[in-house]
Amino acid sequence: MIYLRSTLFALFLLIFTPIWSVLCILAFPFLSPENRYSFIGLWNKVVIWLLWHLCDIRYEIRGMEHMRAHLDQPVVILSKHQSAYETIAYIALLPKQLCFVFKRELLWIPFFGWALALLKMIHINRANKQTAALSVASQGRKRLSEGKWIMLFPEGTRTPRGSTKPYRKGGARLASATGALVIPIAHNAGNFWSKNSFLKRPGTVIFSIGPAIASAGKSGEELQQEVEGWIESEMRIIDPSAYK
Repeated sequence: MIYLRSTLFALFLLIFTPIWSVLCILAFPFLSPENRYSFIGLWNKVVIWLLWHLCDIRYEIRGMEHMRAHLDQPVVILSKHQSAYETIAYIALLPKQLCFVFKRELLWIPFFGWALALLKMIHINRANKQTAALSVASQGRKRLSEGKWIMLFPEGTRTPRGSTKPYRKGGARLASATGALVIPIAHNAGNFWSKNSFLKRPGTVIFSIGPAIASAGKSGEELQQEVEGWIESEMRIIDPSAYK
């Protein structure tokens, strides 16, 4: 049954994504930047709905009040990264327009990448760390000034369940330099849609949103350590069996 559901989901994406991408490209000249984000984001909402009702991957959000309390303030979100699920879910579920920092290679994916390119995101060349850091700093500052929240995955790539990679400091340094708040997120999406896995396993993805962390008076390194400490501690609460 899991294989059948996963196959049907893959077929849906194969058909729906090109159609929706073409519609986004055609609608682009007639939409404001805010409406483009909402229009393109309908794809995310449909996919999350289908994962729930076809693959039985549900979600639970804990701590949303920590975001709703700061909707009018500049925020950098730093999240655990285990799966493709959270990259889709955040646009569908979070209450603020997001600006993701992601590798530029995603823009080369037919249809999906073309629609992604219509949004004001920050795409970086991960092979050149110096250039990538400058892009995050300069473009991140601009996007924050436009009222968007910056979303980064400080581990840099998806990590297997129960493991961690050294956290990169770019997001924390951006928050420190701009005075933005940092909101950390832990989740267990890797349990149900692991990296490069075709199978989508049923269960409930838990998103745990932490209290906002003030950046004032803290260096990027200090802020990064505080964020990493919260996320990794929370991971052991929401997915304790992965860390035995």
